[in-house]
Order: sequence, then C-alpha cells, then structure tokens
Amino acid sequence: MKSQSTPLPQTPTPTAAPGGGGGGHEQPVAPGGRLAALLPRGTMARRRAALAALLVLLLLAACTAAAAAVTVSRKQRQRHHPGGASASAARSCDPFAAAGAWVEDGSYPLYDSARCPFIRDEFACARFGRPDTAYLRYRWRLDAPCAQPAFDGAALLRMWRGKTAMFVGDSLALNQYESLLCMLHAAAGPAARTTLSPPSGKIDPSSTVRFEDYNVTVVYYLTHYLVDLVTEPHTGRRVLKLDAIDQARDWLAADVLVFDSWHWWPRTGATQPWDYIQVGDTVVKDMDRTQAFAKALHTWARWVDANLVQTDTKVFFQGISPSHYRGQDWGASPKKTCMGETRPLNATGPYPGGPIPQQAILRGVLAAMAKPVYLLDFTYLSQLRKDAHPTKYDGGIFGGDCTHWCVAGLPDTWNVLFYAALTAGQGHN
Repeated sequence: MKSQSTPLPQTPTPTAAPGGGGGGHEQPVAPGGRLAALLPRGTMARRRAALAALLVLLLLAACTAAAAAVTVSRKQRQRHHPGGASASAARSCDPFAAAGAWVEDGSYPLYDSARCPFIRDEFACARFGRPDTAYLRYRWRLDAPCAQPAFDGAALLRMWRGKTAMFVGDSLALNQYESLLCMLHAAAGPAARTTLSPPSGKIDPSSTVRFEDYNVTVVYYLTHYLVDLVTEPHTGRRVLKLDAIDQARDWLAADVLVFDSWHWWPRTGATQPWDYIQVGDTVVKDMDRTQAFAKALHTWARWVDANLVQTDTKVFFQGISPSHYRGQDWGASPKKTCMGETRPLNATGPYPGGPIPQQAILRGVLAAMAKPVYLLDFTYLSQLRKDAHPTKYDGGIFGGDCTHWCVAGLPDTWNVLFYAALTAGQGHN
C-alpha cells in the first residue's frame, strides 16, 4: 500500500493591504504628470511646494511599508529556520540550548516511583534493589540569565484537556513516556482515575494511558525506524523500506507528537530485525547505516510537511540519547562502563567523547522543514549522566544496561525541559 498523505499545500498569494497596491513596485511619476493633477490649483510656486510635500509623504510611506515587509520576512525566517543574531539571543534561554550543570536538589525526585503504576521492569531500578539513591536527586540547573524551569503536572493536564499526546519511536521514547506518566500521575493525585489500554500494557504496536478526570490521552507508539518494516507474504523477507511510511496514518490523531530514532540503526546480527533495505525499486542486503538513517529522516520529514504543516499539531523530536559502555568517553579506562557509577560527570566544557555525529544530520533535516519541529536536545546533559542507567537493576532483562535510564531519574529532567518548551511555545504555530 502507498502512504495516504495529503500533498503539501500551495503557498497562498499575498493579499494587498487595504488601500495599498498589489505588492509590486510602481514606476515613479514625474512632477507635472498624474500627481500634478491631484494638486490644488494656484500659483506655480504653491503647486511646486505642494508637489514636493506630497512626494515626501509618498517616500515616507514607501519606506514604512518596506520596513514592515522586512520585519515580517525576518520573523517568518526565524520561525521556520532559526538563525542569526536575533535567533541566537532567543536561544540563549532555550532550556536545551542554554549552558547548565547537574546539582543536587533536596526536592528531588519529583515523585515516588513505588507509587507509579506505569514503570516497566527494565526501567524500575529501585524496584530491583539499586542501593544508591544519589542519582535521583540531581537537577539540571540552567546558567544565568535563563530562568530555572519547573514542572507543573496539573497545569499540563489542564493544557492537554481533551487532547492526545503521542510518543513515537523506540525504547528511548518509551523511557520518556513512562517518566511523564509518573509525573502526571503524581500531579493528578492518589484518587486520579486512569485507564490503561490494552489492560495488559502490551505494546502492539501502541499502548495508551488515559487520565479520565482530564480527558487526556498519552500514547506510546513503537517503531524502531519511523519508516516501514514489512514482511513480504510470499518470501518471508523482512524489508526495511526507507521511502515508505504507511504506519504514519496512525499518528494523525495526535495533538502533540514526540519522535525519536537512531538507537536501532547500528544493529547487526541476531538483533537486527530486517533482512534487506529497499529504496524505490532498489533492494540491497545492507548499506551505510548513517546514510540509511538520513534517508529515513527525509521520508519522515516529507510526511510531516505534507500532513501537518497546516495543522495545530505540535511536533518535537528527541535528541539522540547517549550510551555509556566506553569509559574513555568520559575520561575513564576503556574497560570501564556505567556499571557502579553513582555520580554525574562534573564537566563544564565539551563532553570528552565528543558529540554524537548523527545529531548533526537530525539538525539539518529539521532545519529544512516547513513545519516547525522543536528539537528536545538533551544529548549533552545526558552524556554527563553515566550514573543514571539501570545497569543490572532491570529485572534481569538486559543484565548490564548502559543505554536506557532509571525511572525515576534522568528522563524526569527531559520532561521538565519538555514542559518548559511546551509552555514557552517555542518553534510552534
């Protein structure tokens, strides 16, 4: 089947302002021509003086209109493709762009994980006996002049009344989703009525929690690659289709969409869930994974622009979440992993292991889109949190997990900053 997408709408033709022209530049009229006919009768000197005054007024009006046009154009460019000095100033208090540091805060954690019914075993570090608790008490403190963001779960529930928020992606999206559920559940209070669907909590391909008192629906939709992964009925071949996104029709009902991808792209061997990659009519056994990731992102971006550009749907994309399997990334022994780590990296400069290269690809794709998409760029602040992974306290699911994050824990900070972005309305209609 082909993706059911609506075409990208045509840009409307600008309408002339009342009393103005149609937007083009008229040729100036020489003195004594049409303008002279509009002047009052009198002596030649009076007529020339009046003509000069009228020309001055017309010149001032033209300059004002031109300045207004430049202002509107600049605002449009900054809204869709932020850049330049003005955008830099605005980003200085973007909670994901501003500098900060991890500090201990006695008001953390923001909820008691033992009272949250939505945490899966793989993230439930306290449930499975993690003995240290310092990882729960860290808050990301933004440097001045940025105001410190705070999370108000009750306000968010009211903001989302009657709406659906959907997290679309792999288990890192699930990590943030379950953290947000716990934060909302704590804010709604112990008497809050919630409905889990399906009741088993099985994700196939989605799972939904509804906060009944607020008519708020929060959905997790599982897709490892955003683009389609299909099994051919006759051959049984599993094919990753980089230019197909039929599953996206399931996302259209959401009012807020949070996407993520990359974690599964480098997989090989038994954990690789596809046998072939297809682009158009070309089918290959394998290709450079970063190139494949870029092609899939462009497919996703085209779908968003074709279907959501004229809607009020707010669209976010997670920054790429880091893993901590290589100690040299944070200045430790190459044999070191996140196992046994109990403190963040105390760093104010660049992360020793450097940026994640695919993050630049993600930024480039988002910058070229017509639909404003807000990047939840938590990569750097998460790179510093080598202490926040489940490690062996995950119910025995992974054994030594340095990829996912404990809940409660680091994903709560992601959601504090997500809430700040939502309430600031940055990057959206």
